[in-house]
Amino acid sequence: MSMVYLDFGGVLSPPIEDLFVEYERRTGIAPADLKWAMAQVAADLGEEPLAPIELALLPETEWVDRMHAALRRQYPGIDLSRSRRDFGAQWFAGHEVNPVVRQLVFQLQERGHQVGILTNNVIEWEPSWRRMVDLDDAVDHIVDSCHVGVRKPDPRIFEIARERAGVPAEECILVDDLAENCAAAVATGWRAVRFLDAAQAISDLDALLGDVEPVAAAAGGERV
Repeated sequence: MSMVYLDFGGVLSPPIEDLFVEYERRTGIAPADLKWAMAQVAADLGEEPLAPIELALLPETEWVDRMHAALRRQYPGIDLSRSRRDFGAQWFAGHEVNPVVRQLVFQLQERGHQVGILTNNVIEWEPSWRRMVDLDDAVDHIVDSCHVGVRKPDPRIFEIARERAGVPAEECILVDDLAENCAAAVATGWRAVRFLDAAQAISDLDALLGDVEPVAAAAGGERV
């Protein structure tokens, strides 16, 4: 029995770039400017982008305030009136889970595998993203950076996830959209599937699992 951990952002969720584009539509803040502000806040703390909130180093409201301040310094007169301090609620509003990947959870469990979510995420965003995926009562484990104090690609988070599953590292598989996270998982003894789209990822996962009845066939080979 293998343990399959699915990433949230870009795997269970819509593509991350789609979220940036929709956020611009709602707030007027261009994706490049928002990414720059995220990086500035993190750099001030000596961290990687998003680490301050994915490791719960800052509350969401302070993180947003710091981003707004950075944007005002860089672009005097910028209109931030539509950008709310409850960033996560605004960021996820109206978005839906990838239905093919969500169904994959149940298909894998029917085949005897454990399934979990391994995510870099934010305390204040939990109500939004967990409601979106609606898998709290389905998955075997949820390992979230903001609760365990380390984030992908730090190898420690993979050891925490492996311990939760209670299986050897070689029985753990990560499905993630970021190459660096997949590489980090492999370096700790896991196997990994780089998610580009649902059909490709499911096919690659089938190949790793070696099951008799491939999930790709059950999922109809849909591409999303």
